[in-house]
Amino acid sequence: MSVADLAGPGLVVSCAGAADTAMQFADDALDRLCSVSEPGVLLEEDQRAFHGVAWIKTLATSLRASAAWLADLSARGAVTRSDELALVIGFNEFLLQLVHGLPMSQTEIFRPSELALTKAVKTLTACTDVELFLSLDVKPARAELTRLLAAGHLISDRFGDEVLDQFRDQLRRFADDRIVPVAHQLHLQDALVPDDLLQEMAELGIFGLCISEEYGGLGLGKLAMCVVTEELSRAWIATGSLGTRAEIAGELITQSGSEKQKARWLPLIASGECLPTAVFTEPDTGSDLGALRTCATVSEDGDWRVNGSKTWITHAARSDLMTMLVRTDTTTNDHTGLSILLAEKPRGSDTCPFPAENMDGGEIEVLGYRGMKEYTLSFDDYAVSADGLLGNEQGQGFRQLMHTFEGARIQTAARAIGVARRANELGLQYAIERKQFGKAIVAFPRISDKIAISAAECLMARELTYLSARQKDEGHRCDIEAGMAKLIAARVAWSSADAALQIHGGNGYALEYEISRILCDARILNIFEGAAEIQAQVIARGLMRERQKTVN
Repeated sequence: MSVADLAGPGLVVSCAGAADTAMQFADDALDRLCSVSEPGVLLEEDQRAFHGVAWIKTLATSLRASAAWLADLSARGAVTRSDELALVIGFNEFLLQLVHGLPMSQTEIFRPSELALTKAVKTLTACTDVELFLSLDVKPARAELTRLLAAGHLISDRFGDEVLDQFRDQLRRFADDRIVPVAHQLHLQDALVPDDLLQEMAELGIFGLCISEEYGGLGLGKLAMCVVTEELSRAWIATGSLGTRAEIAGELITQSGSEKQKARWLPLIASGECLPTAVFTEPDTGSDLGALRTCATVSEDGDWRVNGSKTWITHAARSDLMTMLVRTDTTTNDHTGLSILLAEKPRGSDTCPFPAENMDGGEIEVLGYRGMKEYTLSFDDYAVSADGLLGNEQGQGFRQLMHTFEGARIQTAARAIGVARRANELGLQYAIERKQFGKAIVAFPRISDKIAISAAECLMARELTYLSARQKDEGHRCDIEAGMAKLIAARVAWSSADAALQIHGGNGYALEYEISRILCDARILNIFEGAAEIQAQVIARGLMRERQKTVN
């Protein structure tokens, strides 16, 4: 069968069949892993194998989510040729990676032979639907998809939901009209997102997106958050990331705050009047939050006094509220003694970024992800009001924070999708305009291949991100899926940015070209909100947890 024959209901059935078989392959890989060693030993001593299985499950889940997307489009009669081609290319690429080698990073290719999965691979490739995608010559499909994209055709992003689709259109217009024209110059100036843009974002309801209408928010879910974040991050990751501060603070207070704390802070956050920031990381702890040492003790007047240092605090100078993870039980040395404080602070300025008494900070200069700035913070008996303890409960900080990680990682995956989309747009635009050897370079196969594969992989990562958001909205635990979405979307953002810069050639390395910013912005996505290695660890532990439930 040729690529031209793969269309309509037959493609829907083939995608579903291939995705189900890939999921079984992932389960077989997990079973094989658990049969050769104790899980606890593997987690510490053979992370490569355990993380490799996490990646296998991630790709398989992405295949299933993308197959479901195509089935939904087909049921609505909304499938386009671009959709079909992108799915064929994406399925071909991800299935080949499952069979022959999966890039966990540029230098770490995990191969099935490392876990003696020869039998499982044979079962996978023996499936008619899988064999179909593996045997296809997708070169014509990649060329056709690039031609369609160059002609202005898009891969479908409609949900068939009037509210979400209109919201996307509104945010896309705002991003194109107000952010894209100024983003790169602001990046070069290392300037903060302008106040007028902040105000417009507040008027659009971005800061109160997931906050209940009772407190002045829009009361929408994580899927809507993905749409907003994706569109804003496509224009500039700084604007897409601003919502993360409000998202984390809003979810912390909604889920764990007292009624008084909710009534006070949620309306201010939703309106954009209060800009929050997350103050968690410390210089020597990184992802090991249980080891943090910044302490808060009760003073004679009943208020809290905070002492210690924090680092990599985003948007700290211009924020008004710090959600601060501190140790309130100094007799502990693990997560059991941690609490979260809602710590007010005065908003800083360019001339005086940290005017608060007993608090100081210094800027960390960074390659990309500008517009909010990163800081180190130090506290010396910094005062926080007595009612600033989140939920009025000590020792619950780690548990309270864990509840926000799913949403934060879904949101980060959506940021990565936006960055990947912009990279692909810039690569395509340059390839159309750049003439070499008598024709536009988009006509050369190595160039068109980069564009088509990036677009297809972006689709696959996008649908896994939406899957995790839907699960969160339905009230299901989705730490595994959220980790998967963040893991694959960050990889796609980096590979798309790298490919687009390569298309630009030497010009891509020049600061004046926007793609130079996109490359720098894409790189951070594999690090913050849990580095790729941490995401794989989270997924691996989650898979083991679910497997044990099944076995028992």
